[in-house]
Amino acid sequence: MKYFIPAVLLLTIVVSALKRVSVYDGFIAGAKESIKLTVSILPYLIGIFIMCEIFYRSGLSDKVCTLLEKPFATIGIPKEVIELVLIRPLSGSGSLVLTERIFSEHGVDTYAARCASVISGCSDTVFYIAAIYLSKSKDKKTYGAVPIALIANFFGGVFACFICRVL
Repeated sequence: MKYFIPAVLLLTIVVSALKRVSVYDGFIAGAKESIKLTVSILPYLIGIFIMCEIFYRSGLSDKVCTLLEKPFATIGIPKEVIELVLIRPLSGSGSLVLTERIFSEHGVDTYAARCASVISGCSDTVFYIAAIYLSKSKDKKTYGAVPIALIANFFGGVFACFICRVL
């Protein structure tokens, strides 16, 4: 396994040499394109980060979690995981911090920790993906793609908790 990355790099160089492609020029072209992509998605990412920070700092996170505690409990989502379900579509790093907090406060073998692990693994950061897509797409109309992805994330979390309860 420790030779995997060197082997991939060597394979890339060999295939490039056989196809007579300049590896260095291809690398530089890719680096230029990645800088353009980074600049184009930066406003979207800044908006997402500010929104997440306002959600935490305003106390809205605690209020929403308290409000949703009973309805989520009826569908099998423990109260410790509610904030994770809300933050996961917004921030991957924020959700990892919440997952780690659940691990340290409740232990890694608890129902809440298992739910948090599966939710983190089975869902994605919807708004980050939408930001990248919208920054590169000429068609800015999503036609409900984000709401549908959010609904799918939510039901994925519900199903994840169901599976963790059954197994």
